Amino acid sequence: MKEFKKKLRDFSELVMFQHSVFSLPFIFVAMVVAAHGWFGWRLLILGVLAAVTARNYAMGVNRYLDRDIDALNPRTQNRPSVDGRVSGAQMLAFIALNALGFVAVAWAINDLALKLSIPILIILGAYTLFKRFSSLAHIVLGLSLGLAPIAGAVAVLDAIPPWSLALAAGVTFWVAGFDLLYSLQDMEFDRTHGLHSIPSRLGPQRTMNLAALFHLLTLLFWELFVRSAGLGAWAQAAVLFSALMLGYEHWLVRKDFTQIDRAFFTVNGYLGFLFFALIVLDLLL
Repeated sequence: MKEFKKKLRDFSELVMFQHSVFSLPFIFVAMVVAAHGWFGWRLLILGVLAAVTARNYAMGVNRYLDRDIDALNPRTQNRPSVDGRVSGAQMLAFIALNALGFVAVAWAINDLALKLSIPILIILGAYTLFKRFSSLAHIVLGLSLGLAPIAGAVAVLDAIPPWSLALAAGVTFWVAGFDLLYSLQDMEFDRTHGLHSIPSRLGPQRTMNLAALFHLLTLLFWELFVRSAGLGAWAQAAVLFSALMLGYEHWLVRKDFTQIDRAFFTVNGYLGFLFFALIVLDLLL
């Protein structure tokens, strides 16, 4: 039992399970808007399972394919995929198990979810490959999380409403923007090892400016979501508070690069849950 618990901790560290806070709120934003309120316990359980298996699969692919790069980077040398705590065979089994789990959950949801499950898995696995030959990897990562609200709407409606596309576009640029800021930490490493990140090509100042542009697009798309979904004042407040929190995030990073972790994890984690809470309040009132 002790060894089992240790292995669970290793896998949790491998996929950084706590980072699920970035995608989960926006799946449920889409689900409550699609249902105009509570969508039922069955879809709640299936939604959580879909989100967890999809993210585990994506992170498993990333860690497996990036073992050679992570072993060279001082920031990532202690990951379980590098130091031997989780073997290559175990990672492959983990990837396969979560991919099958995601498809099974999609099958249990509805026909459209099942049809979209394989294309979604392909996109989720593409990020790691993209950064080896294209700086668009940041956008691909954003799109991977941007699929979450589309999936949430599909789960409830068995269709893709226009407002879910606006919400998804906002999430895509939100994630791509904060990934640009996070990637500033590896700027010199990426240059040295020929990895195609935007910070390694543009430098810190232009990268921060581009991240600010991405987050401006985030706010515009979320405003479009609020209007196209017919939401009210509390949903508008969600966009306003998002603007304030993203502004604070950029202020932190521009002030001191050592604040990147705080900006990345704390601010963005709270942003998603606050956005969800305000959307729920809007629907209730």
